[in-house]
Amino acid sequence: MIHASNFLRRALLADAVFSGVAALGFTFGAAAFAALFNLPEALLRETGLFLIAYTALVGWLASRGAVPKALVLLVVVGNALWTVGSIALLLSGAVSPNLLGVVMVVAQAIATGVFAELQFIGLRKSGSAMAA
Repeated sequence: MIHASNFLRRALLADAVFSGVAALGFTFGAAAFAALFNLPEALLRETGLFLIAYTALVGWLASRGAVPKALVLLVVVGNALWTVGSIALLLSGAVSPNLLGVVMVVAQAIATGVFAELQFIGLRKSGSAMAA
C-alpha cells in the first residue's frame, strides 16, 4: 500500500467519471450509438458492461488515501493497452466505423492515454509504501 497523492486521486476520479459516462451510454444506448458510429452494437454494449466494473474499481481507488500500488499500476497499464487496442481495432479492419465512429474511437483512445499518463505521474508523486 502507498499513500495516494491528491494528483493521483484526481486522475483516478477523472478516469472514473469519464468511464462511468461511457459505461452508461454504451450499456443502455448501444443500439443508438451503433447506428450513429456504424460500430457493432454488441461491441458497444460489452464495452459498456466492462466499463461499469472498471468505473467501480477506479472510483474506489480514487476514494482511498492509501492504495495498492500494484492495482494502480494495473490501471495505468490497462489504460495504455486500451489506447493501443483502440487504434489497433481501427487498423485491423475488424470494424468499419463511419467518420464519426473513427473520431469517437480515436478521441477516447487519446483520452484514455492521457489518463494513463496522468495516473503514472500521480503514482510517482505518491508517498512511500505503508506498513501493513
